[in-house]
Amino acid sequence: MDNQLAFEETYSEQDINKEWDGLTKDEVKKSREQYGVNRLSKQKRKGILLSYLESFGDPMIKILLIALAINVIFLFHESNWFESVGIAVAILLATCVSTLSEYGSESAFEKMQEEAAKINCRVKRVEGIMQLPMDEIVVGDVVLLQAGDRIPADGYLVQGALDVDQSSLNGESKEAKKFPKYLSKGVSHKESDFLNPTLLYSGTVVCFGEGLMKISEVGDNTFYGKIGAEIQEETRESPLSVRLHKLAGSIGRLGYAAAIFSAVAYLFNHIVLDNHFETRLILETITSWKAMFSCLLQACTLAVTVIVMAVPEGLPMMITVVLSSNMKRMLKDNVLVRKLVGIETAGSLNILFSDKTGTLTGGKLKVTHFITASGKIYEGEGFFNNHFKLGDIVRDSIIYNCQAYLSEEAVVGGNATDRALLQFAAGSHVPKKNIHKRSTIPFTSEQKYMATTITGDWNKTLIKGAPEKILSHCTRFYDESGAVFPLASRTKIESQLKKMTQKAVRILAIATSDSTMDSMEIKRRGFSNLTLVGFIGIRDDIRSEAKEGIRRVQTAGIQTVMITGDSRETAYAIAKEIGLIQSEKELVLTSRELASLSDSVLTEQLSELRVVARALPTDKSRLVRVAQAKGLVVGMTGDGVNDAPALKQADIGFSMGSGTEVSKEAGDIVILDDNFLSIAKAICYGRTIFKSIRKFIIYQLSICMCAVGVTVIGPLVGVDFPITVIQMLWINIVMDTLAGLAFSGEKARLKYMDEPPKSRDEPIMNSYMLNQITVNSVYATLLCLFFLKGDMIQRIFMNREEIYKMTAFFGLFMFSAIFTSFCARTHEVNIFDCLSANKPFLWIMGMVTVIQITILYFGGSVFRTVKLEAKDLILVVILAFTVIPVDILRKSILSRYSDIQGT
Repeated sequence: MDNQLAFEETYSEQDINKEWDGLTKDEVKKSREQYGVNRLSKQKRKGILLSYLESFGDPMIKILLIALAINVIFLFHESNWFESVGIAVAILLATCVSTLSEYGSESAFEKMQEEAAKINCRVKRVEGIMQLPMDEIVVGDVVLLQAGDRIPADGYLVQGALDVDQSSLNGESKEAKKFPKYLSKGVSHKESDFLNPTLLYSGTVVCFGEGLMKISEVGDNTFYGKIGAEIQEETRESPLSVRLHKLAGSIGRLGYAAAIFSAVAYLFNHIVLDNHFETRLILETITSWKAMFSCLLQACTLAVTVIVMAVPEGLPMMITVVLSSNMKRMLKDNVLVRKLVGIETAGSLNILFSDKTGTLTGGKLKVTHFITASGKIYEGEGFFNNHFKLGDIVRDSIIYNCQAYLSEEAVVGGNATDRALLQFAAGSHVPKKNIHKRSTIPFTSEQKYMATTITGDWNKTLIKGAPEKILSHCTRFYDESGAVFPLASRTKIESQLKKMTQKAVRILAIATSDSTMDSMEIKRRGFSNLTLVGFIGIRDDIRSEAKEGIRRVQTAGIQTVMITGDSRETAYAIAKEIGLIQSEKELVLTSRELASLSDSVLTEQLSELRVVARALPTDKSRLVRVAQAKGLVVGMTGDGVNDAPALKQADIGFSMGSGTEVSKEAGDIVILDDNFLSIAKAICYGRTIFKSIRKFIIYQLSICMCAVGVTVIGPLVGVDFPITVIQMLWINIVMDTLAGLAFSGEKARLKYMDEPPKSRDEPIMNSYMLNQITVNSVYATLLCLFFLKGDMIQRIFMNREEIYKMTAFFGLFMFSAIFTSFCARTHEVNIFDCLSANKPFLWIMGMVTVIQITILYFGGSVFRTVKLEAKDLILVVILAFTVIPVDILRKSILSRYSDIQGT
């Protein structure tokens, strides 16, 4: 409050001239009517009911709905309600879980509005200086700003001078200098450029200085507002949705073909086979309306049954379960998933555009080296441990020539460089001296130095800045003891500094002058005969895990492009150090060079691009658009408001945990520790999940196709499908729900990161899956038919009742399904590969086995079972177990003689 009062006293009526007196009430009303309110418009958000209804647009859900409708219409007369209930439950669970997990993921705009609404600002109007909510600001208002204030709308500075943090909009950590138009050397106010020293933008923060701004744009017309409009736009379908569309089409065609074949087989069996190929009897059957109607109805019923069995109704629910269950595991690895489908999309990445600051680097400037005038290098604060007299000179040169200051042992104020320098100097614990500042020349990007004249115990002018501005004026230097000697040669020093610059270290020179001229004299006469104190190396250190993260992502075949506001030289050095650049062919482009390339040329060169330096917010969105047009699955990282459109537009947006709420809400996944290695982990999870989905499809379609096979071929050999309604209900519970939970427990495996990425349009069903489904289902079908019609089995069960044989068959079918699950969960010959890592799989399949044996012995009339003798149970288990050696043989043959890859 004291600062506010002091500020308002500073800008009294004497200082704020008539031109900036502010608006009257009538002028405020007129401005609001003409330019609108300082509030962002928003599209009407979908309600939860509409979101739920839209979830039925999923391709697999559509197939299930068709199957449900056909099942209800054709099978109702048989009271075959279990299948209808099973499909309905699968649809309900999948759509509900998906809707609840996704609802709320579209609140990026609302978060932005909430943030903006919290801003209060001091406005100068005719009535005086008043505190007003942000949304009451209008075009033409004069707003008073000081350090810590958040700028409420777009406008331009009319009085004072500011250092503004624009990182939330442009990603640049260095504060921007802002000053009025009459000092801006003719820069146009209409130039919408963050480098424009006159313009101020909504959402940015004043770090240093005081001033007055005049509002020129409010609400939707601000830069912040335009971003708000962009993040409300719809994004394209996820790779998983595209693949599910194709899978749904394939399953539909397969189901219809099998249904037609089964109907034809049924008609052939009852019209031709039952009549023993006698033409007369066949004609009598065909010409009998009553007989043919009944026959056709049964054929249609059988066809619908085949369609329903061919549809893997558990797939949508399993996908939802596997995505949801992995959310908790990923949270332990500092990866927060906001949109379920984003997990799988992460595993499908082809190219990843990544910020540097805070993701690949720590996001905080730090003094890493001190270099003496003689060229000796000391590591960071270790320099002060030597207790050189030079250390006192360095400390005083920093503390008394710095715009940051110490407050309760914390470094505040100034820009990021000054705070890093003061943190470095404050750690030396040297007692304070009786030193007073006489005058100061603040640092500007044009002059590239700061100078402060001090008096008291030490009478000097202290200078710090770019080496090229200071070194040429130095004629002497301090040695470690503090003694002054002539500076003979600068060649060795310049060579040393060049080596440091190539390591992405920013160098500042420190010098002193015996002259105690004030700031105006220094500006007029310049420097001469300076004494060189030394050089300080500053850098934003690369995160310790970044190199490993980059290595993993590159091993996974994912192209990584670093986007940064740094210079080309600094960006190149960092990219080289973290392993992002490995050959001279790889491209490093500046934003200006990028803008000079047409989209077609950029598309051609995209595969070689590794770094974009001096990047602008628009560069990110353009890169995403070009990469997507090339057919790539695109990832984007970001933490600022400016990143939100690109995060939203990308197939998968990784926002940083320390970033703005807007960026977090626009992204699909939040990296809580801002660590690139966590992004690599998210990719590994995504690939593992896609593998799990494929494994479940192999399992479920193998069982479904076996059931379809028995149903289709059965009529030709005189076998109706020997499974009761209740038995089928239990089979569906195992196939759809329990198996889904079992396969969702697969842990992320690093070996999947050694595989190349999959294209966006690659189908879920690949040649390996088709091979395994075909072999497994054909063998299981033959096994079932052998059990039902084989002479050997007939002799074994010769003296048994039919219910005893059907109990054994029920056991055979279920145990085959259990053993098939072990075959499906890995494409390795060793079916126990990584099995111990998926304990839920072992528990669930163990539980299913126990329940199945219990049903066989105690199911009674409900499950149509009777107790089996031990020898018969063992026979059934052995026969069912044969699916494993058959699959092992298949895998062995493929590994030796085929180039078909696994899941």
